[in-house]
Amino acid sequence: MNLSQARERRVVTGGVELCVAELGDAGRPTVVLVHGYPDSKEVWSDVAVRLAEHWHVVLYDVRGHGRSTAPKPLRGGFTLEKLTDDFLAVIDTVSPDRPVHVVGHDWGSVQAWEFVTVGRTEGRIASFTSMSGPSLDHFGHWIKRRMTRPTPRRVGQLLGQGAKSWYVYMLHTPVLPELAWRGPL
Repeated sequence: MNLSQARERRVVTGGVELCVAELGDAGRPTVVLVHGYPDSKEVWSDVAVRLAEHWHVVLYDVRGHGRSTAPKPLRGGFTLEKLTDDFLAVIDTVSPDRPVHVVGHDWGSVQAWEFVTVGRTEGRIASFTSMSGPSLDHFGHWIKRRMTRPTPRRVGQLLGQGAKSWYVYMLHTPVLPELAWRGPL
């Protein structure tokens, strides 16, 4: 089995059309794999095929990525609230009566932290696995703790993490994400 054998469908939500792929028996527990930036669902190909031996595996291209459409206008179209709306639309379609297991990687993990901490997903998520993506709330607390009593080591930690997370700042800076998609950034 490979990802080309997945059952594919479209889920319309919030003015975008999401490309959703499913592998495995839909009667089994569902695991939803959420990709990072700037990836697409294909980043999960090898993992999805292995998981499909025991799980109902769902992958989707996050809005504006892969074969999903982008919001118009782009500005304001990628908020965590809208990404949560998309996630709920996907699980309402693929697992309307049972909670799902969520695995997020990179920016997909940041999104999934939002999914598991907002009230409107209560009872819909059975478990969450985060890979290489922090909770933005936790990250904010981490920064605040280091700035409360700055030492050379703590400042170094902040600068080091800031350099590794440059794209998070870019994605939250007005106008820059739109310019990046249009080029030449």
